Amino acid sequence: MTAVVKAESLTKRFGEVLAVADLSFTLQAGTITGFLGPNGAGKTTTLRMLLGLATPTSGRALLFDRPYAALAQPARRIGAVLEATDFHLGRSGRDHLRTLAQVVKLPDTRVDEVLRLVELQAAARRRVKGYSLGMRQRLGLAAALLGDPELLVLDEPANGLDPEGVRWLRDFLRAFALQGRTVLISSHQLAEVAQTVDQVLIISRGRLVVESSLEQLTARIRGSVRVRSAQPAHLQHALTQANIQTTTSNDHVLLVHGATSDRVGDIAFAAGIPIYELFTEGSSLEEIFLELTTGAQP
Repeated sequence: MTAVVKAESLTKRFGEVLAVADLSFTLQAGTITGFLGPNGAGKTTTLRMLLGLATPTSGRALLFDRPYAALAQPARRIGAVLEATDFHLGRSGRDHLRTLAQVVKLPDTRVDEVLRLVELQAAARRRVKGYSLGMRQRLGLAAALLGDPELLVLDEPANGLDPEGVRWLRDFLRAFALQGRTVLISSHQLAEVAQTVDQVLIISRGRLVVESSLEQLTARIRGSVRVRSAQPAHLQHALTQANIQTTTSNDHVLLVHGATSDRVGDIAFAAGIPIYELFTEGSSLEEIFLELTTGAQP
């Protein structure tokens, strides 16, 4: 199966600054991938190299097994939104899309179709300068959809959207991927895209630190088991005898590491130690994200 997107040892230097370092990954059809990292991690530079807007210092970026510049009619296969400010503020939303459609020889009927797709038809004849940031995000997405692409590349697409707009975007992208198409979403917040993506690529300081499914990522860092008992010292001894690490909290509470709540409960029962409270303290997605990106090697 031909990969939709393939980055092979992508590296980009700006003078002495190493923006992207030896970055490799592959995206298959029908997937939604979150491309994540702190601000300044190299996400936008990577997207620009994928789309032929920046030349790699070394390595290469392939879309449908070819560099972007070698694709026939790339606007018919790839839609991209790298920023929501590339508009003529005096034009209406519809005229903005009509201008873009003329460049790639698409009819005005397609403009009206994408306006309906992004639910912007009611504001289509208003000037863009009167649009909210969320409306401009939708207009940018409409522009990316003009060619009915197989691949969408979106940089911070939820920026400026209210909760209803975020939910709409999530549903739209899921439906898009179910058609066998591919989405690459850049964001600096893991929690923002967690309900949308199938898999994640996390970079820090231009280097790939994680490539995994979202399910595998959230399972990587397990929370501690919090257990409260009237006999914490006896429970700690019983757990230590079972080679389970614990730390002492307060109010008769132990934090148990590297064991499930079921395992802790079984050991306490076997030792005849009463338990008043037992639950797992899970790590949030943002905690996982910060742990993976803080202190990554330069």
